Amino acid sequence: MKINKFGIKAIVFVENIGLIIIAVATVIAVGVEIKSMISVGTVTLADLLLLFIYLEVLAMVAMYLDSGKLPVRMPLYIAIVALARYLILDMKNLDIWHMLSVSGAILILAIAILVHRYGHTKYPYKEKIES
Repeated sequence: MKINKFGIKAIVFVENIGLIIIAVATVIAVGVEIKSMISVGTVTLADLLLLFIYLEVLAMVAMYLDSGKLPVRMPLYIAIVALARYLILDMKNLDIWHMLSVSGAILILAIAILVHRYGHTKYPYKEKIES
């Protein structure tokens, strides 16, 4: 069964447009955050973590555009940083159980990354054979 080449090219084109939109929106968000830091006249840890999340999103988009593959770890890294940022920002307003649950979620994500890395090294993907 032959796959329609035009259909694949159309999907790849739409995919690339979506990735470019994500990249442009992320760059705009970085600019807005930098403008906010300049107007306030200070840089907080929350600002730095947010910029780090933006950089991770840009790295993920670049990696996907370059290789056509999205490593599962990248969104997991972003999720860990986002949860850490949430924990740092709202620590004063969180009760102990909420703090423990967010910390547990970070731990579960870290374990998922370790399991994924172990699986990837122990059972690597086979190269796709073109026919």
